[in-house]
Amino acid sequence: MDLSFYRGKRVLVTGHTGFKGTWLCKMLVNAGAVVTGYSLEPPTTPNLFSISGLEFQMKSIIADIRDFDRLKSVFAETQPEIVLHLAAQPIVREGYRNPRYTYETNVMGTVNVMECVRQTPCVKSVLNVTTDKVYKNNEWCWGYREDEPLDGFDPYSNSKSCSELVTHSYINSFFTDTDIAVSTARAGNVIGGGDFASDRIIPDCVRAMKVGEKIGVRNPYSTRPYQHVLEPLAVYLTIAEKQFEDKCYAGFYNVGPDDCDCVTTGNLVDLFCKHWGNGVEWVNQAEKNAPHEANFLKLDCSKIKSVFGWKPRWHIDECMKFTTRFYKAWLTGEDISAEMDREIMEFLEG
Repeated sequence: MDLSFYRGKRVLVTGHTGFKGTWLCKMLVNAGAVVTGYSLEPPTTPNLFSISGLEFQMKSIIADIRDFDRLKSVFAETQPEIVLHLAAQPIVREGYRNPRYTYETNVMGTVNVMECVRQTPCVKSVLNVTTDKVYKNNEWCWGYREDEPLDGFDPYSNSKSCSELVTHSYINSFFTDTDIAVSTARAGNVIGGGDFASDRIIPDCVRAMKVGEKIGVRNPYSTRPYQHVLEPLAVYLTIAEKQFEDKCYAGFYNVGPDDCDCVTTGNLVDLFCKHWGNGVEWVNQAEKNAPHEANFLKLDCSKIKSVFGWKPRWHIDECMKFTTRFYKAWLTGEDISAEMDREIMEFLEG
């Protein structure tokens, strides 16, 4: 994959201090883009943004996506050509704990971004990153396509469905007769080095490794489509590039792994234990009366494959190999920026 298109391009990334946002900015910085990030402080301690040293390689603005005036001033100052909107409250359980904040961030945050785009003539390409959970989940065995009904059961999922609808409305109302190309990308679960969030299975595994305990698995029988974090990021960059050059590529895209990479949480942790070694084990800690989370969710990614000729590069076993390699490097004090560079290079070179 060639990212030379991004050399010299002015790119604004919202949510740049998060797990996916940091990896995305690292790819863009390496490609020679002029990157501005707009986000809250990193959401965890430790966090990938800080340990990677990326804040010294790009313009990092710490601010709230709900603050329209501040966001508008950043658009005016940086004059972005490409906007990649990742800022969100991304955790299902946090959505139950704090639904109002979740909706304010995920819905009104998207309104603010779209309104800034509408008022900034230099923007040519916009991508709103949502989630596979935007669909009305019937827990059937086939994958959801881009024309399936949107809904979302819990506050997080529903707020991201609303974010999609906001985007659709702005496209129809304001962008149809302009040169601005706008897409959404609905990505499945991602794993990879540098995720330290609460209520996520790989960070839970790493925390157990750090203290020498068995891994507790909250929902071992739920099936999810897992992919390495670099997979969807490469697709995001492809969409943003292609629609920048030709608006006909703008649309709504599922981004997920092949069927062979849809595995149960228990199977995923088995792979973690295999690649970590040292006799690591996990225990079932299924909770009674836990908040509702989907048991089965899969995407049909035929469209992205057909339109862009895309196919996953790393399947689930290789994903876990790189994921465990990263966390072992972190625990032993190795250079995290260099580790990220190595993984990006290996991924792009196929």
